[in-house]
Amino acid sequence: MARRKKVYEGKAKILYEGPEPGTLVQYFKDDATAFNAQKKDIIDGKGVLNNRLSEFFMKGLMQIGVPTHFIKRLNMREQLIRSVEIIPLEVIVRNYAAGTMSQRLGIEEGTQLPRPIIEFCLKDDALGDPLVSEEHILAFGWAGQQDLDDMIALALRVNDFMSGCMLAVGIKLVDFKIEIGRVWEGDFQRLVIADEISPDSCRLWDMETGQRLDKDVFRRDLGDLADAYTEVARRLGVLPSNVTHTTKPTLIN
Repeated sequence: MARRKKVYEGKAKILYEGPEPGTLVQYFKDDATAFNAQKKDIIDGKGVLNNRLSEFFMKGLMQIGVPTHFIKRLNMREQLIRSVEIIPLEVIVRNYAAGTMSQRLGIEEGTQLPRPIIEFCLKDDALGDPLVSEEHILAFGWAGQQDLDDMIALALRVNDFMSGCMLAVGIKLVDFKIEIGRVWEGDFQRLVIADEISPDSCRLWDMETGQRLDKDVFRRDLGDLADAYTEVARRLGVLPSNVTHTTKPTLIN
């Protein structure tokens, strides 16, 4: 079988050329990184869990009319996706103060914000993905005003959907980040949710205990990351009902 052509490799995923023009194969790795890859480890099964969880969220968004790059899951670690032009920004939606917001503004972690707050970071590992303002985005041409308005609208729709999914299974959606890409259909451009949506890109806290069920488990050495992700998948119905966070994941095909 011909060797696939690698298009891009990031910290958590690899992109390969897809079987058809305009498609890519997205492979989820087991690598875990934090603090701009200063902390690294391999977490067995993480890529499998993130593949299934991202599929769950992307399909759910598409069912409510939010466009994404997702086409279908190919196997336990790979998805077929549309090739998109990624806007070089991370879009962060915060419902509660946590992480860098708490550090920057001196707000106690877990404080509910008066409304969802959207922040933007420039995607640049060498600079540490710095926080940027809407004025920066427009001045430097990273996105136009219409794109910016559409990105904010998409992010808020994702927040509504994700918050509802998590609330239903006893999880608080503290914050999350997404990436957005452009797709072209003739002369018409539209924006779609790209990259992934998984516990790697969200803060998820148990509503009763406050237990972290996201990458902060790895960042702060709070336990077994695979157990935390498995618990999220179990609650959302991605895992069989007889699997608990203390067992190794056995995923539904």
